[in-house]
Amino acid sequence: MKKSNTHLKALSILLGIAFFPSSLTAQNSTPASNKSTSETTGPRRFWQASVSGGNYIVALDRISSISKHTYLIDGNLRVTEVVIDTNGNSLVRFYYIIPVSEDSNSKVGSGLTTRGKELLDKVGQRTGANANTAVVKQYPTTTHSKTVEFRVSDEGDLNQLFNSVSNAWFKGIGRKFTIRNAE
Repeated sequence: MKKSNTHLKALSILLGIAFFPSSLTAQNSTPASNKSTSETTGPRRFWQASVSGGNYIVALDRISSISKHTYLIDGNLRVTEVVIDTNGNSLVRFYYIIPVSEDSNSKVGSGLTTRGKELLDKVGQRTGANANTAVVKQYPTTTHSKTVEFRVSDEGDLNQLFNSVSNAWFKGIGRKFTIRNAE
């Protein structure tokens, strides 16, 4: 009996040592979103966004509303978007889009989604286009007159963007928000 207890204790200690460093790493790591975005003081009355696909600058006193909402397209895609409306002629949409199957617990759907993403990434490597951030429009169905659109590849980054523009607008302090290119 004593031998088996000794073996169990030794096994417990070895397992504890093996998993201890990884548990420390998990506790100290920061979400990927925090590493892919940055925010700095920007020009005095302006909010700037620099994202894959372009840049956007708006005067804080020209913003009339900011919204963030989520909706489904044809039951297949979930879109979360931030819309900044201005007193001028155009508004801007920053959006994150994923297949509904990726947003559910379906193992088959998520497996297919993962394979599809891998194929898109390979095509992007060959063509130089990033399929995760490219805005896709089907004329005239998805073309919005007087709308500037940017696609974001991470929902956490979109949430950071919403917080940045909201805080800049409420406080009247210029900010520059950047999302580093996703690979």
